[in-house]
Amino acid sequence: MWEQDVDINEVVEIRSKSTVYLGVGAIQKIDDIAAEMKQLQIEKVIVVTGKSSYKISGAWEVVEKALQAKGIAYRIYDQITPNPTAEQVDAATKVALEFGAQGVLAIGGGSPIDAAKSVAILMEYPEETAASLYEYTFTPEKAAPIVTVNLTHGTGTEIDRFAVVTILDKEYKPAIAYDCIYPMYSIDDPALMTKLPRNQSLYVSIDAINHVVEAATTKVASPYSILMAKETVRLVAKYLPIILQNPEDLTARYYLLYASMIAGVSFDNGLLHFTHALEHPLSAVKPELAHGLGLAMLLPSVVKNIYTVKSAVLADILAPIVPALTGDAGEAEQAAVGIEKWLFALGVDSKLKDEGFTAVDVARLTELAMETPSLSLLLSLAPIEADADIVTKIYEESLSPMCC
Repeated sequence: MWEQDVDINEVVEIRSKSTVYLGVGAIQKIDDIAAEMKQLQIEKVIVVTGKSSYKISGAWEVVEKALQAKGIAYRIYDQITPNPTAEQVDAATKVALEFGAQGVLAIGGGSPIDAAKSVAILMEYPEETAASLYEYTFTPEKAAPIVTVNLTHGTGTEIDRFAVVTILDKEYKPAIAYDCIYPMYSIDDPALMTKLPRNQSLYVSIDAINHVVEAATTKVASPYSILMAKETVRLVAKYLPIILQNPEDLTARYYLLYASMIAGVSFDNGLLHFTHALEHPLSAVKPELAHGLGLAMLLPSVVKNIYTVKSAVLADILAPIVPALTGDAGEAEQAAVGIEKWLFALGVDSKLKDEGFTAVDVARLTELAMETPSLSLLLSLAPIEADADIVTKIYEESLSPMCC
C-alpha cells in the first residue's frame, strides 16, 4: 500500500482554517509557532492541560524551552480532567485574566483542547461564564489565539471548530461550534502518543470511527465527508490492531493520528447525529465514563436503526470492519452485529449494563438527549426522525450485547 512510501519523519503542513503540523518530530515546530506568537505581540499565554500527560509525553520539555527562548511568559492550569467541566474552564479563565494572558496554549487530548477553546472565548468575554457559553445565552464572535499540542489520535478537535464541556449540576454536556475557535496552529506528533494507555488508544480511535459514521450519514453529508469517512475507517481498521501489539510503532500511530485528523475535517463538514447526541448524556451522568467507550456501546444500535436509509454509504465505509455487506437495506442486523463483534475482538466489550446503567436510567438519559443545549441540533441532522421513541430504543438496545 502507498502508506509505506510516506516518510513519517517528514513534517508536513495540512491547511484548513487551522494549520496542522503532522509528523514525527512535529513538536519542534513549536519554536516557529512561538516566534510568530511573539511577532503578533502575544507575550503571555495560559497553558491549559491535564495533570500529567503534558510532561509524560515529553511535550512540555520542548514547549517550555521554546516559550522561554522567545520571551513568552506563561501560567499553567493543569486541572483539566476527562469530560472537562464548566468549573474547570472558569478556573482556568480566572488564571488567564489575572495573568493578563493574550493567547491560549493547549497541551493534551480532546479534553484540554476543548477546555482551552472555551477559555479563549471567555478571555474575550470576561463578564460571561462557561455555563452561559454552553447554555447559549450569548453568541461569541471572537476568541484569543489558540495553539494546540495534540496528545491523542481520536477527537480531531485540533483542526475543527467544536468544543464540549460538562455542566455538572444540570447533567448537561453540550457542544459549541464557532469559527473563532479554530486553532491558529496545531501540532500532531505521533511520537508524543506512544505512552498512551491501551484503553485510551482504543477509545480515542473509536471516537474517530464514530465521527465519520455520523458525518457520512447526516442530512448534510457530502461526497467530501463520505470520502474522508471511508479512508478513516480503512486506516483505523488497519493500524489500530498494530499499536495494540506494539504501542511504540510510529508508523501505526502516524496513520491513526492522520485518520483522527481527517475524521475531524469530515465531521466539521458533515456534522454529527445519534451516537454523539446520545453519548453526551451518558458521560454527563457518569463523568468517569470514557467518551469513546460510551460511543462504542451505542454504535451498533445506531447503525442498525439508520441502515435502511443509508445502507449503500454504510456498506461502503464499513467494508474494512464488516466486509460482507453489500448495501442491501435488509442487512441492518448484520451490520450492527458485525460492528459489535469488531469492537469485542479489540477488547471493547462493555455495554451500558456493564457500566452501571439500567433500564430505569433510560428515561432520564432520553430526557437529557432531548433537552441538553445543542443536542437537539445533532438529532435534527439524523437520517431518520430522531424523536424520543427512537432515542429510547437505541439506549435500550445498547444495554446488552446484540451478538452473543
